[in-house]
Amino acid sequence: MEGHKRQKTLFTREEITAKVEEMGIEISKDYEGKDLVVLSLLRGSFIFTADLVRELTVPVEVDFMTTSSYGNNEESSGLVEIVHDVRTDIKGKDVLVVDDIMDSGYTLKHVVNHLKDKSPNSIKVAVLLDKPSRRQVDIVPDYTGFTIPDVFIVGYGLNYGDFYRNIPYIFTFE
Repeated sequence: MEGHKRQKTLFTREEITAKVEEMGIEISKDYEGKDLVVLSLLRGSFIFTADLVRELTVPVEVDFMTTSSYGNNEESSGLVEIVHDVRTDIKGKDVLVVDDIMDSGYTLKHVVNHLKDKSPNSIKVAVLLDKPSRRQVDIVPDYTGFTIPDVFIVGYGLNYGDFYRNIPYIFTFE
């Protein structure tokens, strides 16, 4: 672990909570009267998704997909594997894919293209963190919590190796 390096907090627990509440209000307005399926990409987004769906005021079905492109590396390999596919029949439904961070965009682009084959009514993407300076493919999130510079971050679901997902704020190492 990186115990010898000092942490630098980027977003406090309170800042994250306020942003997730704000996103919940916006998403609820946009999906009023629609058949919404929130599709969480595991493992990184499980904390963000849990907090976000509790802020939604519209009926919502929640499902999960597991993808892999990072392994234990800090950068995406660009090769995206769907480890566990969505179980819900999303045909004719409005799908909101939720992920912790959009970096290169490879994972979310791959997931969106994969889901299009299942004939949903619509597909949008919500991310807590967007790192547009690292984008390698043409995709922009529909809902973004925070836009961040090119730094490696952990906490609030984001990991380094097998650690730090449980930290309630987002930080980097100095």
